[in-house]
Amino acid sequence: MIAPAVPRLGDVAPLTDLLKWGAIVASTLGLFVLTWSLASDPSSLAYRYYVRYTSMLERKLRPMFIFTPGRVIALGQALVAFLVLLMHVLFTVDLWWAVILLVAIAPTIYIEIQRRKRVEKIEEQLDGFVLALANALKTTPSIGAAFGSVAAVIQDPIRQEVDLAIKEMKVGSTLDQALLHMAARVGSRQLDSALSAILIGRQVGGNLPKVLETTASTLREMRRLEGVVRTKTAEGRMQLWVIGALPAALLIGLSVLWPGYFDPLQQSASGYIIIFISVVCWVTALVLARKVLAVDM
Repeated sequence: MIAPAVPRLGDVAPLTDLLKWGAIVASTLGLFVLTWSLASDPSSLAYRYYVRYTSMLERKLRPMFIFTPGRVIALGQALVAFLVLLMHVLFTVDLWWAVILLVAIAPTIYIEIQRRKRVEKIEEQLDGFVLALANALKTTPSIGAAFGSVAAVIQDPIRQEVDLAIKEMKVGSTLDQALLHMAARVGSRQLDSALSAILIGRQVGGNLPKVLETTASTLREMRRLEGVVRTKTAEGRMQLWVIGALPAALLIGLSVLWPGYFDPLQQSASGYIIIFISVVCWVTALVLARKVLAVDM
């Protein structure tokens, strides 16, 4: 009688690995199909949030003359988050949830940073634009024609705003409406002041070129003073960053040097209360420090 063959360890291991990878691939495909079915169903909650999110991205990008579809950004985020989750399942990536959270908020933060940079660039060009408009009004009585001549000598990004205002006037909008739309798109206090000077000077009459020259000089002086204030408060802002990062650095350092150092805080209700009070005090200190450093010009 021949004894049955006993599988050796070397024969079982490849089969186990094959089953493991097969299960991972099947789970991945199932998760992808489930996500796709939820995102493509117009009646689902996920689809409504997807449409709302993409619309929000496009609404923030459009005033900066960036016409990237919001769905491209959202699908890119979903793909990166899916790859991070897959890497965690395969190789146990530490802090994978933090990476996914960063991927979720990164586009919004990046768009806001780009918006602020664009506003700062427009404010830097503003006194030159107002002065060029004043010079143009000396040769032509029409402020609309003056805008058209100024658009040829200024640079982006303020030229984009002026071009759009000119196009709005060509399709039927009044000058007041076009300038108000420009102010709403940019969201700059200095631009609001300059456009208000144009509108008020146009309505009340008088020497509008002289008014605009005075406005340009005032804007130039305001920007100089803001630069002085930023220089004087730079040290305070650096201290704010250090104070804000110090608790996290101490937390990580003590946890690495003495593992379990903060465990007693997580084993009782009083420990959680201490953690909550510490976080509230930390956030309050940061908010108060920002208010102290926020000098209103």
